[in-house]
Amino acid sequence: MSRPLDGVRVVDLTRILAGPYATMRLADLGADVIKVENPDGGDDTRAWGPPFVPDGPGGVATYFFAVNRGKRSIAIDLKRAEGKQVLWRLLERADVLLENFRPGTLDRLGFGWETLRARLPRLVYAAISGYGHRGTFRDRASYDVIVQAEAGILDVTGEPDGPPLKAGFSLADTGAAMNVLIGVLAALHARERTGRGDRVDVALFDGVLSQLTYQAQMWLSCGRAPRRMGNAHPSLAPYEAFATGDGTLVIGVGNDALFGKLCAALALEGARSDPRFAANQDRVRNRVALKGLIEAALAARPARAWAAVLEAAGVPAGLVNTVPQALEQALADERGLIATVEHPVAGKQRMVGEPVRLESGEGAAPGPGAGTAPRPPPALGEHTDEVLREAGYAPADIAALRGSGAIA
Repeated sequence: MSRPLDGVRVVDLTRILAGPYATMRLADLGADVIKVENPDGGDDTRAWGPPFVPDGPGGVATYFFAVNRGKRSIAIDLKRAEGKQVLWRLLERADVLLENFRPGTLDRLGFGWETLRARLPRLVYAAISGYGHRGTFRDRASYDVIVQAEAGILDVTGEPDGPPLKAGFSLADTGAAMNVLIGVLAALHARERTGRGDRVDVALFDGVLSQLTYQAQMWLSCGRAPRRMGNAHPSLAPYEAFATGDGTLVIGVGNDALFGKLCAALALEGARSDPRFAANQDRVRNRVALKGLIEAALAARPARAWAAVLEAAGVPAGLVNTVPQALEQALADERGLIATVEHPVAGKQRMVGEPVRLESGEGAAPGPGAGTAPRPPPALGEHTDEVLREAGYAPADIAALRGSGAIA
């Protein structure tokens, strides 16, 4: 069955997380992603572990496994002239080049934007970096946690009297992946009209700052600096985690009608008529008193029982799942989010699949409508010969390149 990006070829020079996650999503949507890796070890995350599957020497790092399905790997030494010529041959047949080196690296290798634009005017060149290819901080190296700190995430995450905390996942990297996906798809769409490619410049810092949304606007419009509030919301109440008879339940009330339903479900009729809680702005001002009333009512029953009561009442609420519990919930759903791949070393492995679903049935793999099982993450250089043959190299040429050390 066809997929939305069938026929689009991506040359992927990325490694670690932000770039590989973006190119995996492109592969899920049907793009032919050629992962270009250094013959000396390849993507850094091939060695990031434990855990490995299977455990021990020769196992596959789960970090690498998580963001590299659907791709073909070719090992090229881009410091060698012969290796550079191979990359040019691949780019001549590509629609997108995606990289996440420090700005200026590809320029020094001879593949900068101006050079690419002159030679391959239809190519979309996408780059992910910590601070972008233009600006005061372009030459700084960075990692996800550094950007989370500098862009304010740590400052607004954690308990009011506790230390600043990062998000429990790589928010800056995955956010950058989503932004570069948007940029690539927009550039491909514009190329249909203009006939020309474009450069997509995505910075981790920019992406995190844009995700602050209402927290940033609070300062820009009112001069009020956001503060750490634990699980509470600066502009809504009740909208946080609450203690119950045996654990924690998260409740979200976004309007007055929902507050009325909550009060009815918890038998808090007095709270519904209390002027301190009449409207959301009143509840925000008196959130501490309101939380006390709610938790006193919730103490009578276990969290799971209250979750069922509130669901029946139409009040958004949820248990605090562990990651394994969240995955089991996805497995029980009919959306098919958990996919299975067959890996020659790791064997049969489950993965979190592509979350995009198209009603037309031209679905994104893995998932409903994909038609075939997803390609497992590749071994280093697994598809070198295959890709080079497609690019027009004869067996003798491939042997010569391998003998020179340009490929592996």
